[in-house]
Amino acid sequence: MLVKTYASAVHGVDAQTITVEVSAGGQPPPTGPWYHLVGLPDNVVKESFPRIETAMKSIKYQMMRMKMVINLAPADIRKEGSSYDLPIAIGILAAQEQISNTELDKYIMMGELSLDGSLRPIKGALPIAIQARVEKYKGIILPKQNAREAAIVNNLDVYGVTTLLEAVDFLNGRITLEPTVVDTREEFAANQEVFNVDFSDVKGQDNVKRALEIAAAGGHNAILIGPPGAGKTMLARRMPTILPMLTLLEALETTKIHSVSGILPPEASLISNRPFRSPHHTISDVALVGGGSIPMPGEISLAHNGVLFLDELPEFKRSVLEVLRQPMEERRVTISRAKVSIDYPANFMLIASMNPCGCVA
Repeated sequence: MLVKTYASAVHGVDAQTITVEVSAGGQPPPTGPWYHLVGLPDNVVKESFPRIETAMKSIKYQMMRMKMVINLAPADIRKEGSSYDLPIAIGILAAQEQISNTELDKYIMMGELSLDGSLRPIKGALPIAIQARVEKYKGIILPKQNAREAAIVNNLDVYGVTTLLEAVDFLNGRITLEPTVVDTREEFAANQEVFNVDFSDVKGQDNVKRALEIAAAGGHNAILIGPPGAGKTMLARRMPTILPMLTLLEALETTKIHSVSGILPPEASLISNRPFRSPHHTISDVALVGGGSIPMPGEISLAHNGVLFLDELPEFKRSVLEVLRQPMEERRVTISRAKVSIDYPANFMLIASMNPCGCVA
């Protein structure tokens, strides 16, 4: 029996729908593996079968031994990460006629399975939900920890589930789940002026406060030079509180980047305040601008629509500072690989600090 479920792959800060095709039937071969997973899966995806089989056993379902082929289409795009566990597991159960497949084409499903059948949170829930609405899916099924993040997207039913059994029972019609609802505009407005620190806390320092206010008004970069203890870091940390409030569009864009990076806290929804990033001076080029074997946003993209603070500027490697030039000019960074080119936004305000000379300890 051939069954299709639908997942999503995140590239840059955007998502692309992936079709999980499961064909099950016939006697397994006498030797060799009885299942084949194709469609350019990485090692994490290839390792999903033991997790899926154990998770099924823990919820009293069985992965029957029969010839099985799972294809992740389009097959020319590399599939990375563990969040394909849920759509593969649901596809296998449907192909083996242990679950109804009448509703499978209406939902995007993502989630990493634990051995006890519970679901772990995923990265990139917000761009996945946005793409699901664009392609007119009825809803999205994902771990409960990511439900509020995905529910920012309206006109889409977002179902947060805690276990594989809950997802199976929902698709079989045994239980009814209430979609997670977030009033995006109300929550955005309520959290816009909630800060841990505030520029108004600073006493004195009138000259430097005036300079930073002018820099904030014009979106200019700034460098603070002074002896240790003069308040450079204290002032820099308070810069986001005097910048203009994020617009809803900027907040969505910023949240997408943090979602893809997997640094949104559990049960979080929309980022309402401008980000502040302060990388250590030992940071590498790739960590600052983004990239890696699996391309991810760097610190300059995580500071998008906010402030990037480079403390002890002379301690940074020259190569690290050199790679900042082009992103600062173009307000974006392009990560190029042999088969793919990814753009990350990088529109930030740069604040740097340093001592008057190297002899000041």
